[in-house]
Amino acid sequence: MSTVSAQPRLDLRLLEEAADLLVRLQSDDNPQAVQVAIAEWQKRSEAHAQAWRCAEVVQQSFNAVPGTIGRRTLNGMKSTDRRRVLRSLVGIAVAGPLGLALWHERSAWTADFSTATGEQKTMTLADGTRLVMNTATSVDIRFSEHLRHLRLLRGEVMLTSGRDPLQRPFHISTAEGRITPVGTRYSVRQDSGRSQVAVFEGRVEITTVNGARHSLPAGEQAIFDSRGIAETRLLRAGADSWEHGMLLAQDMRLGDWVREMGRYRHGVLRCAPAVAELRVSGAYPLTDIDNALDMLAKTRPVSVRRLTNYWISLEPSAAG
Repeated sequence: MSTVSAQPRLDLRLLEEAADLLVRLQSDDNPQAVQVAIAEWQKRSEAHAQAWRCAEVVQQSFNAVPGTIGRRTLNGMKSTDRRRVLRSLVGIAVAGPLGLALWHERSAWTADFSTATGEQKTMTLADGTRLVMNTATSVDIRFSEHLRHLRLLRGEVMLTSGRDPLQRPFHISTAEGRITPVGTRYSVRQDSGRSQVAVFEGRVEITTVNGARHSLPAGEQAIFDSRGIAETRLLRAGADSWEHGMLLAQDMRLGDWVREMGRYRHGVLRCAPAVAELRVSGAYPLTDIDNALDMLAKTRPVSVRRLTNYWISLEPSAAG
């Protein structure tokens, strides 16, 4: 008769220690020292490492809360709040490896973290990496003992690398391939049938699904699909301005401007072919598309035609 070994049940004491470390990581004035202590704590046994993996799942759920709310939640913990975190840890531990696997392997509509159209979200991951999610973005995040992995399901992210005490490799995967950073600040965008990477500091290694490889240095961006690298070029000025809620256009086709602004609003935003080749320059707010359209109409020979609030078209102006 064959036997199947059961997953060892985590000791409640280890989960209590993991909960304490999680609270310290969020509230201590020297989080890097706490990260080192956590790394040493994990090395004591596989059970210690498994307990911390449960804690990382809980931390990521707190980090999903916007801005300072999540930090206040953990920073201001009383004993009753600590017990609530501990109950979460126990629930994840009871779910076991199958529960953790199901938690990560999901489609975009059930992703770990998502933003709505026009929404942006900033969070700090368990290793200290800063993640900014742009409009209509979904990601899955999985940290294990040996690897940190972010799966970009849709949309666009900006990452600033943290200092992982365990020195685990970090991979970002898209439908077209994998990005491995050897640096500190870069963005990844998932479009239909292609991915785009821009490097602001450091360097990234791109590996497409068919095995093609390319090293991309700071100051460059690349577009690739499943067949290989389709295009590389220098970064344009202001390529990261979306992180600050702005679109910086420099001699941009109006058709491209409309396509980009349309990512940040519900409904249809289009332009007539007669004005699609007009050139646009300026800084436009992504958080107020109506204001951006009014700014455009004042400087270019176009009029804004609103059939409904959800169907807007840019047409040649009567004066033009």
